[in-house]
Amino acid sequence: MSVSRTVLITGATGTVSTALMDALRGTGLGLRALVREASGAGGPRGRGAEVFLGDLGDARSLPPAFEGVQDVWLLTPNGPRAPEHSMNAVWAARQAGVERIVRLSVVGAAHDAPNRSGRLHALSDRETERCGMRWTILRPHWFMQNLLNEAGDVSATGTFSLNMASARIGMIDARDIAECAARVLLDDPDRHHGETYTLTGPRSVTFDEVADRLSLALGRPVAYVPVGHDAKRGALLGHGVPEWIADMLEEYARAYAAGWGDFTTGTVAGLLGRPPRDVADFVRDHAAAFAPAGGH
Repeated sequence: MSVSRTVLITGATGTVSTALMDALRGTGLGLRALVREASGAGGPRGRGAEVFLGDLGDARSLPPAFEGVQDVWLLTPNGPRAPEHSMNAVWAARQAGVERIVRLSVVGAAHDAPNRSGRLHALSDRETERCGMRWTILRPHWFMQNLLNEAGDVSATGTFSLNMASARIGMIDARDIAECAARVLLDDPDRHHGETYTLTGPRSVTFDEVADRLSLALGRPVAYVPVGHDAKRGALLGHGVPEWIADMLEEYARAYAAGWGDFTTGTVAGLLGRPPRDVADFVRDHAAAFAPAGGH
């Protein structure tokens, strides 16, 4: 494909979009990042992206960022306004003559998903499918990077607590999501048009298995302690998590505890030509985050 294409990265300061910019750096694609406020050298500009200020919640702020762009990486943050944010981006893309949208959805997005995030994303997925541009939708499973939210507890106490019971989940490393997105964006726009890819890790794992992998990587015992939904919700609210997000996370937890996430696909290997990272790889690469203060 031509090296003259420019891709606009939305959600540009988040985990997946940051990894995507790293994956696309030096590939010949022009990188443009949409951010709500300017950041320092460690942000998108430091990753080789041209930075545009704008907010998906404010449609009037978007046209300059979309002008002259061929591809849009569309990532909207979870929240009740997510479909509106996606709609604003799709409209700005259409008005600017964008050729392709590659959209980050969520695992199991459907009108009857057992969580509000999945139902809201299903609305935006359907809009993307009918947008009149080329499109590809990525639906990743539970991020291994979510485990980093438990790093403080693991470091301090050697335990972590989730309201997932004995859930088994085909969790995926966000770096693999980003590399799949990069593969799609680097390929000819026709190659992945009309495809919806469900992305998972190589196997379903329990949080007891995660604890075992952490124990091996850290050289000290780590245990997973299941807790009730009310206890976890209270802890999240106590840390300042908005009520809507806490409720959404509880809906996911209930679904996962009931077996909703116990599956994998071969899609990552098909796109990348290699197996997805295992949780053991993730834990090894991020061991420092879980280590006790002082390293012992």
